[in-house]
Amino acid sequence: MKENVKTNVEQILASYLEANNLRKTPERSAILDAAYSFNGHFSLEQLDEYLLKKNFRVSRATLYNTMRLFMTLRLVVRHRLNKGTVYEACFASGSRCWQICTMCGKTTIVRSPEISEALEKTHLRRFHKDVFSMYIYGICSTCLARQTRTKRKREEEKERELEEKRKQVEKKGKVKEKQRKAGKGLGREGSTK
Repeated sequence: MKENVKTNVEQILASYLEANNLRKTPERSAILDAAYSFNGHFSLEQLDEYLLKKNFRVSRATLYNTMRLFMTLRLVVRHRLNKGTVYEACFASGSRCWQICTMCGKTTIVRSPEISEALEKTHLRRFHKDVFSMYIYGICSTCLARQTRTKRKREEEKERELEEKRKQVEKKGKVKEKQRKAGKGLGREGSTK
């Protein structure tokens, strides 16, 4: 965690805890430090694993409650993505735009000055905006290629099946034609006798 950001978020947390007569616990400090050690988003499981690697054990309830506190203080933001709920340290990180694949859940940050400028210029009535998080849902190129290949294979399979059925029908037709001809031939012989 960058030292100036670390100092600022620790001061924000300490001020809030003091103003609300809450204890400054080592768990809260450790969780804050761990949250700001990640580059990008992280799950509670990843946060717990990180803390365990640092030999700091906290309960699941403590993690949930502390993350809720950090969200209230706007030190952390929660994202509900296809693959589950993830968090991200957001102090001094600004606005974010994410693209999320609805097939595989792959999430990437979109760096688009046009989107940022458009949202910054947007006037909202009776509301002061600080930052934004924007989610763009769609299908990534990898999944789109896989989907196209699968569709093409299905179509080719259907064509093969139809061709086989056509050949079977054609074969049955030829067999019936032979039987019909054979039957007519017998019929003529029988009537001439």
